[in-house]
Amino acid sequence: MSNDDLTTLARIRGLLEVTRLVRSEADLTTLLSEVARAVKDALGFRVVVINVYRPAWDDFVVAAVEGGDDVRQALMGATYGWEVWRRVLDERYNRKGAYHIREGDFDWSEHGARFVPDLPTSDDPEAWHAEDELFVPFRHTDGHLLGILSVGEPINGRRPTDDELAVLVAVAAHAAIAIEAAQEGTDLARHRRALEHLLDISSKLADKRSADAVLEAVCEGIASALGFDRVAIELVDPDSSTLVTRASAGWRPDDPHLLQGPELDEVRSLMAPQFEIGGCYLLPEAEGLQRMPRPRPRYVSSLSGRGSRAWNNHWLFVPLFGPDGELAGRIWVDDPLDRLLPSRQTLQALRLFADQATAALSQAARMEELRFLADHDPLTGLLNRRAFIRELDAEIDRSSRYGHTFALMICDLDGFKELNDRDGHPAGDVALQQVAAVLREGTRGSDRVFRVGGDEFALLLPEASREGAPIALRRLSKTFNERVRARTRGLDASFGIALYPDDGRSSQDLFRAADAALYQAKRTGLKLVFAGNPA
Repeated sequence: MSNDDLTTLARIRGLLEVTRLVRSEADLTTLLSEVARAVKDALGFRVVVINVYRPAWDDFVVAAVEGGDDVRQALMGATYGWEVWRRVLDERYNRKGAYHIREGDFDWSEHGARFVPDLPTSDDPEAWHAEDELFVPFRHTDGHLLGILSVGEPINGRRPTDDELAVLVAVAAHAAIAIEAAQEGTDLARHRRALEHLLDISSKLADKRSADAVLEAVCEGIASALGFDRVAIELVDPDSSTLVTRASAGWRPDDPHLLQGPELDEVRSLMAPQFEIGGCYLLPEAEGLQRMPRPRPRYVSSLSGRGSRAWNNHWLFVPLFGPDGELAGRIWVDDPLDRLLPSRQTLQALRLFADQATAALSQAARMEELRFLADHDPLTGLLNRRAFIRELDAEIDRSSRYGHTFALMICDLDGFKELNDRDGHPAGDVALQQVAAVLREGTRGSDRVFRVGGDEFALLLPEASREGAPIALRRLSKTFNERVRARTRGLDASFGIALYPDDGRSSQDLFRAADAALYQAKRTGLKLVFAGNPA
């Protein structure tokens, strides 16, 4: 078999090997190395370099090198901007789709990193020269550049013929398909992982017992699943129509962006149709600042890139809507880890996160309402008898463990039945609400107030002493007289108080002691009795 036949077979094998790589499931780094090796072995070049386009930086980086250690050390990881490749990929150097720059035809002084082998000179005009360069673009099927293949030092020592260039270009075209497929496979795998993560988080949101827990889980889920370093969820404060940060991931708690939320109308001004993609809103920073009537703290993204596809301090958020369809808040995301503008798939996944968050928040709100109603009196908003029994037992356990005292106070309204009979039940309900307000406002933050019956109330006063408890009781009685008794004819209150552990060590004994004191107060007309003794 002649040398020409062997060369032809090698070229065919190279083309088949690259064709095989099109169907490969190797990751991009491995694929590039295999492509470089196939080109080197099959097409007879000692040096093969693959430059890959980086959309986050709008430049090209050397990602694979086949050749000696000297060329690998000189070129691996080197980057080149468009200004270099625009001059190199000039049509005057184009031969059959490859760009062959002969020695002396180009000024390489501003090219950046370059490897020039030590080759003997030859008088043959078709001999390969050490300063020769040969490039072939890798193009996406839509035409944009994926990368550039650079080959050098042909084993036969000669500049390639048109036929050899045609083979090289064909191999590069197949390699481009493989690179495109690998990149798309990486993107699809990332999107699949994001959706799987979304499903996993969504399945757990229903287990969150509070709205805040739901919001924190959504923030962490978006950050980890969709690759954003900073996420914040802002909900509307109904009293001010200002968005307030309720949960965040990646932000410092004292960051001005979390502390100074926008007005509801300001957020609406950003929701212009031209910025909407898949239910999300993506704005260039300049557009966002122009639409905000108030100055906003400027956040400079630490993960901005360069170029038309790169993230560059953009504003990205997805609105949250309430059951009535009104704007209720937003999820703000920033600092994409890949430094790229999010794909439509990523934005769709972000919208799904928002939808799940809205549904989970609604469910959490219903659960919180049910838990509230289970422990609270619907008329006065005070803790109810069920909560009182639980909290009284818990306070006894705590006080017993740490050797503390506490007071149990029972309050019963006098003349309440007569008020209902005379003025009607609505008037009685108003009176109960007024009493509840007096008891709530007249106690410390650590004290707990309960409505345990129709017109009966109870108070737990942690660490109250025998000397301090009557003082608190007299203060409440005075406030009651000023704010309730003086305004509601015939309505009064009696108080009984018992101290743990002096008047009882169990909840039953303590309640009986306080109730007996209350009965004594009502019977004697003293209105305020300390267990065992008139106060």
